[in-house]
Amino acid sequence: MVSWPSDYSQAWTLAGSAERDGVGLHGGERTQIRLEGSEAPGYWVGWLDAPELPLVRLQPGQVSDTQLCTALQLGERRLATVEHLLAALAGCGVSQARILASGDEIPLLDGSALPWVEAIAEAGLTSLGPRSLPPLPAEPIVVRQGLSFVTALAAESLSIGAGIEFPHAAIGRQLYSLALTPEAFVREIAPARTFGFRDQVEALRAAGLIRGGDLDNALVCDGDHWLNPPLRFSDEPVRHKLLDLLGDLALAGLPQAQVFAYRGSHGLHTALAAALSAASDRVPPAPV
Repeated sequence: MVSWPSDYSQAWTLAGSAERDGVGLHGGERTQIRLEGSEAPGYWVGWLDAPELPLVRLQPGQVSDTQLCTALQLGERRLATVEHLLAALAGCGVSQARILASGDEIPLLDGSALPWVEAIAEAGLTSLGPRSLPPLPAEPIVVRQGLSFVTALAAESLSIGAGIEFPHAAIGRQLYSLALTPEAFVREIAPARTFGFRDQVEALRAAGLIRGGDLDNALVCDGDHWLNPPLRFSDEPVRHKLLDLLGDLALAGLPQAQVFAYRGSHGLHTALAAALSAASDRVPPAPV
């Protein structure tokens, strides 16, 4: 069993490689991903089906679509549903890695980050020494959209929280927060699966979405009950929102901050990632 880092103060990459394949949530096509170590900081995407294309480092400015997933425009290629894989890498403490993809969507696997955690454990970790975290301003960063908001406040360590509120009795109002470490991520956040609603399935499929979704890779809520219990946690939906939040923030690198999202979405999360990236560029480095 892999020994996870104790916190996010060190830089880590993969010691070896690991591959996974599966169906994409929205396109419904089978795709393959290979994870490899990298000496360069950040997450880099290349293509198994077009190895001649250069690797591209991921950043918030590449976000092209946030409808039910986070999709990136990477030069002439598009890569969708990146959030669960990025959450697994960032949450486990992997600060730099290469992601080699075939197709234009990351496989959904079981709808959580747990299969990606298992792939990371299979590849193993290599320490690269102290990690340089981007500085943040002292004042909070807040992004709002209607009644929804997400905020980040500089802190000594990373903590994340989320609140959700749905009219469906099976979900209702849920709140969850924790001081995040790789071990806590693997135990408390990674197993939480994506979820949806039975009364929206047909409309989403008619719009060309969730073609690869089924009862094996997503929880489906039908008002006051779930079509495919049991849940892995009694509050699995809000924990999955934290998983999505973490994966979207990974586009900018994990902040040393307290982060909270209320009724969050990929649009809000990635807007916060962009704001964090811009803010860290404006903060002068501390004197040595």
